[in-house]
Amino acid sequence: MSEAAPRPIDRHLFAGFLRQHRGAAVAVAGWSLLEAVPALASGLLVAAALDRGFLAGRPAEGFFWIGLLGAAMVFRALMTRTLTPWLGRLVEPLRDELVTAVAAGAVHRAAAGVRDAAGAGVARLTVQVETVRALVSALLRSARQLGVSLLMAFVGLAALSAPVAAVTLPPVLLTLLLCAPRLRVLARRQRRQLRAEEGLTAAAGETFDGIRDVVACGAQDRVADDLSARITDHRDAVRAVARAASANTLLVSLGSHLPLLVMLLAAPRLLDRGALSVGELLGATSYLISGVAPALRSLVAVLGSWGVQLATVLRQLSRSTTQGPHGAAESQGRATSPHTPRSPHLSLVNVGYAYGPGAAPVIDRLSLDIPAGSHLTVVGPSGAGKSTLTTLLAGLAAPDNGRLTLGGVPVTEVDRAWLHRAVTLIPQEAYVFTGTVRDNLRYLRPLAKDADLLASATAVGARALVDRLGGLDAPVGLDGPPLSSGERQLVALARAHASPASVVLLDEACCHLDPAAEERAERAFAARGTTLVVVAHRISSALRAPRVLVLDGERTAIGTHAQLLDESPLYADLVGHWVAAGTP
Repeated sequence: MSEAAPRPIDRHLFAGFLRQHRGAAVAVAGWSLLEAVPALASGLLVAAALDRGFLAGRPAEGFFWIGLLGAAMVFRALMTRTLTPWLGRLVEPLRDELVTAVAAGAVHRAAAGVRDAAGAGVARLTVQVETVRALVSALLRSARQLGVSLLMAFVGLAALSAPVAAVTLPPVLLTLLLCAPRLRVLARRQRRQLRAEEGLTAAAGETFDGIRDVVACGAQDRVADDLSARITDHRDAVRAVARAASANTLLVSLGSHLPLLVMLLAAPRLLDRGALSVGELLGATSYLISGVAPALRSLVAVLGSWGVQLATVLRQLSRSTTQGPHGAAESQGRATSPHTPRSPHLSLVNVGYAYGPGAAPVIDRLSLDIPAGSHLTVVGPSGAGKSTLTTLLAGLAAPDNGRLTLGGVPVTEVDRAWLHRAVTLIPQEAYVFTGTVRDNLRYLRPLAKDADLLASATAVGARALVDRLGGLDAPVGLDGPPLSSGERQLVALARAHASPASVVLLDEACCHLDPAAEERAERAFAARGTTLVVVAHRISSALRAPRVLVLDGERTAIGTHAQLLDESPLYADLVGHWVAAGTP
């Protein structure tokens, strides 16, 4: 079943989010305007207190206007208190949306065969998503308030004295225009810092996970040098961000004092011409000193730190949901030019695959043909790459080098919907979804009839389990009775048998079944003409297959059971181990 691709984490997500939470957004905007009443009224009230009160010889009226200013401050505090819960109604749902988008992106990228560096996904779901939540919360609290206050201060200044507003507005606009390019520079440096952070997280995770191997191989110095280089890169990136932010802060500090200087230079002429009263001059000064200057400094500082950081993290998260580590071209190529193979014939030519850059290949220069309808068993020691091979064959990962084709089409270019229908992989730990038995068995074939589902259950030996559970309508998963590991495997086998898949990959998918049940399941898939690849759990699986692949680096070999006993010492050792252990 094909699924919708995840939405990119960008302005479209925010636009959709605001539409969905329109009520909270409107409430925040409305309460913000009320919260900014003191910023709008402060200069007007100061001018009225002087011109109509103290300078006019009416001190009582002067104190009345000052009292109104104090009341406006109390009103602002009440509005801020009322507004705060509405901010939470926007921030927390946004975090949930981001977690959903990042998790969905990771699943879709994995299904498309795109690999992330170790630890990168964890960094996105934890550090980066939480960073977005914290930054959005901070911006809604601070930048929103500062922006509205700056706007209201200029509205009040224009209402108080249009000439003063006319001479002080241009320096503010000039400061904002000069800061815009600096914010872009800061954003680029923030992106570099995030990439360095992800690289450091990935390298540290790989190192700590494989610390025993590092010590055993005597690679401590090499690993330490690599980590040291990444730490240095991260340090340099952080310093570059700090330098850009400092330069921006200096520019804003100079620009925020410029409007006051311009007004003081113009004040004598305006006073002489009667275009400005003493009260209006002090009111305008109040707007500029307590409103415009601090709001401008703080707003640009907040946008230059939190705003740029938010944009950078969102861009990084958006890239993680829409394209792979090899760039947009790869993702667009897969999406715009898919091909439908002519047959499920699998072919590998010099295929190599490693878990991460610089890691030793798990599969190295493997060449193999798996014709349509053939039956192959894969054996090898633990860690030889058997499960990795099934992952490659299923198209869940792309080889690092070599060529892997399905019906003559490179697996990375195969239409994903066709691939998901044609190839089914059953891992060792089988999945049973919450729902009915019918929901589980027809998951890969939604229009399957009940008779076909029961026939598949009978073929793989799961019919008795279905009857014991109460038939196809019986609940399973969280709503049903607990199932053993073997019973879950039977459900997964019946689901795969009922699917339209022409290639079935069993990665020790029968390991919890007894030998007779395992044989019945394998023969059921072979009888339907399915291309069958079995990662063997018992020697009996190898004995049933016309061909056996012994997977172990340079000792890799392929042939019949009899041929491999003579030609592959590793295979002979594995068979001897199975026999000695009493494995049927």
